[in-house]
Amino acid sequence: MTRTILIVLSEYGYWGEELVGPLAAFDRQGYRSVFATPTGKRARALPPSLDPGYVDPPLGRSVTTPEVAVAARQLDESDRLDSPVSLAEWIPERPYNSEDGYLRKVEGYYRELARLDRDVAEYDALVLVGGSGPIVDLANNGRVHDLILAFVRADKPVLAECYGVACLAFARDWEDRASILRGKHVTGHCKEYDYKDGTGFLGVDFNMGPPPYPLEYILRDATAPGGRYHGNVGKETSVIVDYPFVTGRSTPDSYLSGEKLVEVLESGLRRYGW
Repeated sequence: MTRTILIVLSEYGYWGEELVGPLAAFDRQGYRSVFATPTGKRARALPPSLDPGYVDPPLGRSVTTPEVAVAARQLDESDRLDSPVSLAEWIPERPYNSEDGYLRKVEGYYRELARLDRDVAEYDALVLVGGSGPIVDLANNGRVHDLILAFVRADKPVLAECYGVACLAFARDWEDRASILRGKHVTGHCKEYDYKDGTGFLGVDFNMGPPPYPLEYILRDATAPGGRYHGNVGKETSVIVDYPFVTGRSTPDSYLSGEKLVEVLESGLRRYGW
């Protein structure tokens, strides 16, 4: 049977290689990839991620090869990302406690979440693509959190890259609010890789300084006690598998992240990189 992968993209810009890398592994394997965005708007690549001449400030070098730039541009300009699934239309939004008829509304919310559990049976894995865009519309998106929790309940793997890993740190059950990363080993955008200035997004006239939060610090706190954040600073790649999570530090880890998710699905890989 052909496996189906659900890939969630930000509407404020994804990093080209962080989609191209995993997608290349899925395509080679013959997987079917389904794309989703928060409101159903078509996702677009961040322009620097399509430019092999763009020098990443923290690393002091280009992080995009000419070959990857061509592949990312071809994908971004194709019709493959057209008509994504809208998370807003698919997944319910938790009502405010102050709303009239709150009890009935929250009961309806949980009924819809039960349907979501049935819906994710259609998919074999979830992927959260990185870049700066997820900071805006994925990291603290309740629907994204509910989707992640549904995959975890179904014991299905979740791959998150770069700033997409923040979604895992913030996805928590409303009852105990404990991190689903507690006791787990993960990687993600390390402090050394954060911009000091120029964090940009698509669709808004806004270019901020550093990211609004240091992801490394959040992941260190979320994984404790018993787990660990792995920055692997100085190493070319950093991919961690601690089932059901596959996490990639940043752009250079994109292809390896996809390959490791395939190994999780096809070979039963449960631990890698630590």
